[in-house]
Amino acid sequence: MSEPLPEGIKHLVTINPVEKAPKLTDEAKKELQSVGMMDEKGKLKLKGVSAKMLKRMKQEQVDCPVLKQEIAFVQCYVCRNFHSRVMGQVYCKGEPL
Repeated sequence: MSEPLPEGIKHLVTINPVEKAPKLTDEAKKELQSVGMMDEKGKLKLKGVSAKMLKRMKQEQVDCPVLKQEIAFVQCYVCRNFHSRVMGQVYCKGEPL
């Protein structure tokens, strides 16, 4: 029997490792630049995330239940629906964007 999801969480999404890093959408890049998580050259600068973890995050993707498509995990990580990452899974609030 699986554990119930925490309050306010609608989806439990599995993180999938991939061979080739998925591309970030132009919208995601603009969003990251506007909040200071990406510089003008396109280099990610996530506070509290080590370079080793960031490299690993770039090689992962999730099947987003809100956007109904596969996206890069980094895009999921900076989404306002992202709650937390636990043992290869993401807690998603599932609210419309």
